[in-house]
Amino acid sequence: MIKKMGYQWLLRRLMAEREMYQTSDLVPLLAERGITLSREQVYRLVTHPPQRLSMDTLVALCDILSCSPNDLIKPEVVNAQLRKTADETAGPVSLTARRTVVRRPGQNPS
Repeated sequence: MIKKMGYQWLLRRLMAEREMYQTSDLVPLLAERGITLSREQVYRLVTHPPQRLSMDTLVALCDILSCSPNDLIKPEVVNAQLRKTADETAGPVSLTARRTVVRRPGQNPS
């Protein structure tokens, strides 16, 4: 089975923990580190998980927030098989091998 990976982008949470509540607060801090992004680009960076991110921007964010890339990005499996139960809650499916016995018509069960 192929494992499909995703991630949680935790930039907004880390900013809030450091009392940075305006996305525009990052614009001058990034510029000090040679990263020139518009206010709109920074807003998208904070509010939406980026599909692509330059290493320079990642390193600048880590420096600004005094964190590591592991603090900003939390990997997660996104294609776990789920099964709905009678009460409509979803839970992980337990996949275990079971031995199957094939019985032909007229054959006595053992």
